Amino acid sequence: MISGKNYIGNQLSANGNKTYKTFNPQLHIENSPIYTESTKEEIDKAVSLASKAFKTFRNISGKKKAEFLNAIADEILALDSELIETYCSETGLPEGRAIGERGRTVGQLRAFAELVQEGSWVEASIDTAQPERQPMSKSDIRKMLVPLGPVVVFGASNFPLAYSTAGGDTAAALAAGCPVLVKSHPMHAGTGELVASAIIKAAEKTGMPNGVFSNLNSSGIEVGTQLVSHPDVKAVGFTGSIRGGRALYDLAAKREEPIPVFAEMGSINPVVILPEALKNKGVALANTYAGSITLGTGQFCTNPGLLLGIKSDSLTNFIQNLSDEIIKIEPSCMLHPNIIGAYESNKQKALSQPELTVVANYDSEVKPNYARQTVTTVEGSTFLNNTTLHQEVFGPYSMVVQCEHAQQLEQVISKLEGQLTGTLIAENDEAAQYSQIIEALQNRVGRIIYNGVPTGVEVCPSMVHGGPYPASTDSRFTAVGIHSIKRWVRPFSYQDWPNNLLPDALKNENPLHISRLVNNKQTTDNI
Repeated sequence: MISGKNYIGNQLSANGNKTYKTFNPQLHIENSPIYTESTKEEIDKAVSLASKAFKTFRNISGKKKAEFLNAIADEILALDSELIETYCSETGLPEGRAIGERGRTVGQLRAFAELVQEGSWVEASIDTAQPERQPMSKSDIRKMLVPLGPVVVFGASNFPLAYSTAGGDTAAALAAGCPVLVKSHPMHAGTGELVASAIIKAAEKTGMPNGVFSNLNSSGIEVGTQLVSHPDVKAVGFTGSIRGGRALYDLAAKREEPIPVFAEMGSINPVVILPEALKNKGVALANTYAGSITLGTGQFCTNPGLLLGIKSDSLTNFIQNLSDEIIKIEPSCMLHPNIIGAYESNKQKALSQPELTVVANYDSEVKPNYARQTVTTVEGSTFLNNTTLHQEVFGPYSMVVQCEHAQQLEQVISKLEGQLTGTLIAENDEAAQYSQIIEALQNRVGRIIYNGVPTGVEVCPSMVHGGPYPASTDSRFTAVGIHSIKRWVRPFSYQDWPNNLLPDALKNENPLHISRLVNNKQTTDNI
């Protein structure tokens, strides 16, 4: 049952006088629950509890952390229809999307549980002593990954489950041994509170220290600013706009002790369609991309907002077919009046640019908060000279850039900001002829798709969900998959320590039976 209060550790609290409600975009009305924004005192108490919990939680075994993560998954499923109904009422998204995202959230938690129970993720590395080495003896040095400390996670507007309260950032941080303080997203505070209640129940059932998790309500930026500025917070996870992510990044850098901010931000996900593929499959591609551009009302960070091709009759026909197909699709509801307001504002800014042509614009009447899909086109030279056209329009919008030749296509790609994804549409015997274009695309993105669509992010160890700035603040890390745990840890070495005082991962007898790099050889053997 939703209380509208904050979880300060395992206690509900509502000491503030600032309240707000969530909004049902489908019905165009406010939802009834009232939420109380957390106060500075509540924030300080939550961070204090997290710091205290870290002293215990950082040393909890992988087996116990796995029990905790699996218990969170179980408790989320136990919320059953209440969670699904609340999710839908706060987002305007359909029930099928809610169920699918819940499944992804549970799957992420179980994947991290499996990772930490096995244990080799700590990347234990051991170089044994060589006292007789000349001209200088060699010390015994042993290294492993250790958790950073309390982590602040910001809930994402477009993924109330998979990227929010118990989403990928939270699951990875808890798996690493870091307590988590969630800054709940105001658009889905009820969904956030329900999931927070599941995490608290799981923590109590599995004996986790109080403060291992807190959920803080926030209607604006104040709570997030206070959390990132708090000296006992050691890292931040964020999914959202470039403006929001950059503000947090700058704030964290200005602290007396700067901390890392792992932000996944804007992306227009360029799609390069090579000539032969366009000639042979143009009609089918137009149909496929009309669906991809409008999927989820364009509210995916991997939405294909930029289509790139070389001028030809085939490209002209593709633009016409894409325009025809996308207008046939019925508009759908966006997440919130603020989201559609930003979509319309950013779209109008793009449409006001000189030498831009609108080729498709859904112009029939729509319900409140329903977005009209739009496709535009522009010359390659115009795109190169106007960086405003490079900016993301979050929603069902895409632009086709018509390049004069392959050299200009490569130049366009090279001038793009960092992106989450790039896509290459090509015939198999065609791709090898455009190696420079492929290399230029690789230099701008975190993932390249071949003959597919960028929408959809598989949660698996090989997935990279990140990319050069501003797709993310650190292109060396992924925000999806088990390797995202590396954001919340640091390497740490022990030199000449007694075996009995070492953590189990580094002891001679290898009590955890994990894979370790011992004297440059990967092994599970004892020393």
